[in-house]
Amino acid sequence: MEGSNNFFTEQHLSYADILHPHEVRARIEVAVINFLKSLNSPNPAISNLPLIKRKSSNTRVNQELLSQVSWIFLSRSFCTKSMTKENTAKSFIRVWKVMEMCYQILLLEKRVTQRELFYKLLCSSPDYFASQLQVNQTIQDVVALLRCSRYSLGIMASSRGAVAGRLLLQEPDEETIDCTNCGSSGYAISGDLNLLEKLIMKTDARYIFVIEKHAIFQRLAEDKVFNQIPSILITAKGYPDLATRFLLHRMSRAFPEIKIFGLVDWNPAGLAILCTFKYGSIGMGLEAYRYACNVKWLGIRKDDLDIIPEEAFVPLKPKDLQIAKSLASSEILQKLI
Repeated sequence: MEGSNNFFTEQHLSYADILHPHEVRARIEVAVINFLKSLNSPNPAISNLPLIKRKSSNTRVNQELLSQVSWIFLSRSFCTKSMTKENTAKSFIRVWKVMEMCYQILLLEKRVTQRELFYKLLCSSPDYFASQLQVNQTIQDVVALLRCSRYSLGIMASSRGAVAGRLLLQEPDEETIDCTNCGSSGYAISGDLNLLEKLIMKTDARYIFVIEKHAIFQRLAEDKVFNQIPSILITAKGYPDLATRFLLHRMSRAFPEIKIFGLVDWNPAGLAILCTFKYGSIGMGLEAYRYACNVKWLGIRKDDLDIIPEEAFVPLKPKDLQIAKSLASSEILQKLI
């Protein structure tokens, strides 16, 4: 049996399943058993861990036949983490450490945020986890290995998002929340995707505005612009978190007749934010289809720059140029334009 079979990467390579805790635990158990069998064989073949490659070169954009929704997906190309190579040996071990921790969390029927998981791993395995970024990347390695969603692993989204406007929300066995009365801060979006899935939603809005900047969201909510333009305002206060993307996706499915517009800065970061809401992210390419929605670009374009005073322009930083180069080389920006 080849290594790719041992680690659940033979079938449905482009997607991560939503599984019950016992199903995830079973996949972890089988992965461990197969690893031990390989270790105990006459010719051990355990040096490489096959993972679906999460790179732009392995990315395509797919579109639903009966809608205008497109999303990123990953094709059947692999990369490996090797236990015998110095530059990947630690990341190889990190995958097993995160699986071990997720197994314990699922056994206790608990959930943790990525930040909580980082502190747990920092305490239990300080030699392998020095930063939050290492934990975040390893979580996606485990998703690619076990082919299950991050939420199925017991990892809850840390939400920064808020929503305001003509939207009624009702949590199970709770009172209805009128988002027109939530003030300039709006209704705080929960990081519990299971709770967001169960929300009962009603609206008479004609538009949804996805707003990059929290300050702009607050101003529009304070001015109750949704009374003049029947609309819902939603923000992730910068780069989109998973919970905000999930709620926006749910609204797009629940209210397919409502137009969704993205109001972002005219710079590389703004376009990257818009692309993430519209298509998903490469890092989470196995789950992108669950969060993508048909967001239209609302805002200035290059043809409008003549009306903007020169003093309003800000020089691009090295990070901006890096994002711009990545966007320019990708298929998704061409589709957005």
